[in-house]
Amino acid sequence: MWPKETDWTSLKFGVEIEFIGGEPEHLELLPGWVMSLDERLIDETGEESGSELKTPPLLWGEREQIAVMLERLQAQGAAVNWSCGLHVHVGLEPWGERILLPLLDAALAYQHALRALLRTAEHRLLFCPPVTAEMRDRCAAEASEDSVRRRGRPQSHRCGINAAAWFDIGTAEIRYANGSMDYQEILRTVQLCLRFIAAVGAGHKLSGKPHELAALLGVPARGYPAPIAPPRWFRERTWLDNALIPLLAPMAGELVPGGEIHHILPYADGLSVAIEGDDGRLRRYALELPAAGWNIVRRIP
Repeated sequence: MWPKETDWTSLKFGVEIEFIGGEPEHLELLPGWVMSLDERLIDETGEESGSELKTPPLLWGEREQIAVMLERLQAQGAAVNWSCGLHVHVGLEPWGERILLPLLDAALAYQHALRALLRTAEHRLLFCPPVTAEMRDRCAAEASEDSVRRRGRPQSHRCGINAAAWFDIGTAEIRYANGSMDYQEILRTVQLCLRFIAAVGAGHKLSGKPHELAALLGVPARGYPAPIAPPRWFRERTWLDNALIPLLAPMAGELVPGGEIHHILPYADGLSVAIEGDDGRLRRYALELPAAGWNIVRRIP
């Protein structure tokens, strides 16, 4: 039901910690933790590196598990750089599907303030685009009793405030935070996300101004993961992505229904295009540019 007052410490949450370096294949995991070895980040040389470490559903009282795993990562030499992010999932069990429209309304009203509090690096905005009024209206138009069984709605699963995660794992995901291996920074980020979702679930009116939003939520206005400037070559790659993604998006949708382009890289035959499906998996294709249009050369393993 919605609205409903809920203690934020009673909400389940999960954290996705992206990192470079280390030895992710050999990291000892606590029960329930998952290393997504197919999720790779980019180091300073341009090579794929590291991985993404995922917590199981946790309660605030179980947060010390994060400290344990951070210590193990750092002992392996893992670190964060400009290519890394920190994603927080918050369980929507107290409200169920009825919170989706209010959550999208809250995103439209407060997403810029939330992004400002979390200091999202400019080059990372590709991976956390804003919720739009069109997404909200589409969700309202398509709402029905069986919509919970349909994946990938009501928006892109990469939005900075991602309500589509409800249809996959019963959560809302907040993707704005920059990468961090600092336990206190991660805790502040988690608490901000938990309190934000709890406030939306209670139907509270918040503020579109960052410092006022923090005060209303009862969280610090500072102390979240800092943005890290990328090297020049990566900024140039981002410009290339921004130019090519609109051109290649229709082809990506045909290759992977419901998929979105994650990144584009130079490749021996032309370009390597990584497409993320609504199942979270990346599929890579080699493309070449002939005289007219694009040719798919092959699927890249």
